Order: sequence, then structure tokens, then C-alpha cells
Amino acid sequence: MGEFELIERFFRRSSPQNSSVALGVGDDCALIASEAGAQWAVSTDTLVEHVHFLSDVDPAALGHKALAVSLSDLAACGATPRCFFLALALPSADPAWLERFSDGMYALADLHCCALAGGDTSRSSAGIVITITALGYVPTGDALLRSGARVGDDIWVSGELGDAALGLAFRRGDVDLPQAAAQRVVTKLELPVPRVLLGVRLRELASSAIDLSDGLVGDLRHVMRASGVGAVVNWAQIPRSAVLQQQPIPTQQRLALAGGDDYELLFTAASERRAQVIAVAAGLVPVTRIGIVTSTTGLEVVDEDGAAVDTGMIAFEHF
Repeated sequence: MGEFELIERFFRRSSPQNSSVALGVGDDCALIASEAGAQWAVSTDTLVEHVHFLSDVDPAALGHKALAVSLSDLAACGATPRCFFLALALPSADPAWLERFSDGMYALADLHCCALAGGDTSRSSAGIVITITALGYVPTGDALLRSGARVGDDIWVSGELGDAALGLAFRRGDVDLPQAAAQRVVTKLELPVPRVLLGVRLRELASSAIDLSDGLVGDLRHVMRASGVGAVVNWAQIPRSAVLQQQPIPTQQRLALAGGDDYELLFTAASERRAQVIAVAAGLVPVTRIGIVTSTTGLEVVDEDGAAVDTGMIAFEHF
């Protein structure tokens, strides 16, 4: 199968109609219309076989996750997705694999009315490499940034943390789990839910935000550094599933604090906005207040007795 047949067969499906994509797949360039009174939010993520995903992952799940991680970045900015670009390098063009991969990718794209606007395909000599660039719009001046946290703000997270990392441990054979528990955590690993609508709703409430891709400790430190603040986090308040709570406490702490792949939102907001935060999240995903922004420059995680929890775990880094 040649490159152009591959594109025609798997990546020229009808996409959700939106006014942003004036010209999509099939020409030398895509044409993207500007949005009046808005800024474009642009995010690029690369997934590499053996680094970001296992070789035996379901191609449909991989297609979903490849797009989900970029949409999660848009969610952290409070942006509404409009379109994306896909660069795909493959050792071989397997029609069955491509059908499953594109099905998973398009299912999530359609859910968010996010059109595939273009990209590139190539042969790879070293496994599968997927790069997606996603574009969304946000009203000018309203984007959520890492740099807006203020002393005294509450620190919040959506969903539950640590399950995806537990799912990876299970898939690698590092931990045994009952079938139902394993299915739950592997689903969290392979089919993350980008919190797009929550991000949009938080634009008027949150002072800063980031998506949790590399682990709570590492990602919160990004916010602290950008905002010039510190933080105290209460370990007992960090939301964890019943499955994760069956693991030893040190394992829970390692996975929930530094496991990564959660793709939940971590955000800060003024304490007087607590009721509003809970209200805008209602019906979408539970949100939990886990700590407070401080004037110090460090991060402290404390247990229910006020004792310090080791935060020496390192968030995911490529190099």
C-alpha cells in the first residue's frame, strides 16, 4: 500500500464540520480560518513505541490516546478544540492496524468536533512514531496558564490519580490484580479522558492550570516555578480509587504522586470560589481540593498527622 492510498483509505473520512478548517487533508497546506476575538492554542505531542506505549496495545486505544494527550493540553489552557494534524511513521502499512487506529482516533475527534486538517506519513525503521498537533481557540486574554497561581489559592485536581500508572505496572507484569480491577486501571492508562469542557468552564474561575501527564509532584512544580510560589499538599486528600487503595501505602504514594499518565487537570483558584468550582464540575467529573498555594518556594506533601511525605520521586522525563 502506497502513502497516498493509505491517506485516502484511512485519513480522508468526513470530519465534523466547523468553520475553522477552510481546507483540510489533500493539499500542500491546510487553511485554517481565524476566530474573531480569540487566540489559537496550539499543542504538539509525540508518542514513541516502547517509550510511551507497549507494542501490543490495541490500535484503537492507541489512536484514541494519541489525540487525547494533545486535547488534554488544550483543556489545561481552557481552549475549545477545532482541528489537529497527524504525522505517522510506521514500519509497515498494515490495513487492519490502520483501520483500528483511525477508528479510535476519529471516535474521539468526532466527540469534540475536532477535524483532521492534515499531516504526513512515512516509513519508520525503529517502531511506530505518532506526532499530533492540536489547535483550539480561547477568547483573547482568557487562556489558563501555569503562571497565574497566587498565594492563598486552593489547589484542585479532577478525577482520581495513580490508576494509569497502576495499569502500566499491571501490563508490564509488575503487579497482580483481579480481572475487574485490572480492566479498570488499564482503561485509565489506554483510554484517558481529556477534560476539555471542564477546562472551558474553569476559564472564569481558575487562576492557573496544567494537565497531569508526568505526575502530580512534577507537574505541580511546573506551576509553582512559573508562578513563583510554593505549595502544601495533603496526602490524605489526594483522590485515589478503591483499586489503588488496596496497594501498600508506599506504592500508592509513588503512583499517585509521580506515576503520570493521569491526564486529569490540576488547577488553582481563590478560596472564595470553592462553591463555584464544584458547581461547574458537577456532571462532568469530581474535583477535589488537595492543598494550598504558599509564599515559600518549595513543595511540601504532608500526611494526616502533619508529617512530611517523601517527594523525592522523580516525574517522568525523556532524558
